[in-house]
Amino acid sequence: MKEIILASGSPRRQSLLKNLGLCFSTISTDIDESFLSDESPRDAVRRIARLKAERAIPVLKEDCILITADTIVVLDGQVMGKPENGDDAFKMLMRLSGRCHEVITAICLRTVGGYEVEEETTRVYFRSLCKEEILAYIASGEPVDKAGAYGIQGRGGLLVEKIEGCYFNVVGLPISRLYLMFKKHGVDLLEV
Repeated sequence: MKEIILASGSPRRQSLLKNLGLCFSTISTDIDESFLSDESPRDAVRRIARLKAERAIPVLKEDCILITADTIVVLDGQVMGKPENGDDAFKMLMRLSGRCHEVITAICLRTVGGYEVEEETTRVYFRSLCKEEILAYIASGEPVDKAGAYGIQGRGGLLVEKIEGCYFNVVGLPISRLYLMFKKHGVDLLEV
C-alpha cells in the first residue's frame, strides 16, 4: 500500500478519510488562496488545489500519494469565502436564502509521476430562511470557518432543502471521485 498524505488542516476532510478506514498522515500548507483577476471560480479552485500540492512537500517518496483539495461556494458567478465576522455571515446566509448555489471542490493527487487535478460540482438549494433562523445559526458558532458561512454536515444541514450531486463534495472532499482517481494510480480504496 502506498503511503497517503493529506495536506489539509480541515477536520472535515480528515474525518472523511478516517471514515473510509484509511491510514494517512497529515501536513499543513500555507499558501495565498487569493483569486487572480481574470480567473473563473472553476479555474481558481483547480489552481489552488494544485498549488497546495506543489508547496506541501519538495520531494515525494516513490510509494507516496499526496492529496490536496480546495472547496468554494459560488453564487451568481461570485465566490463566497469564509465570513470575516457574524455580520458577514448574516449577509452571506441572506444571499443564499431561497436560492441555489454551487459548491466546487478540486482535488489534486500528487505522485512521483506528477499532478492530477479533477473537480466536482454540487448544486445546493437553501430553504427560504427567516432572520431569526439565520441569527440562531450564527450564534451556534458553526459558520465561522466555513465557505459560504455554513456546514452541511452540522446544523447548517437544517438550512438546506435539497442537493443535486455529491453530498461529500459539500462537506469538502468528494470521496467517490477520490476513489476513482486513486484507482488510476493502482490503489483500490475498497481493499485497504
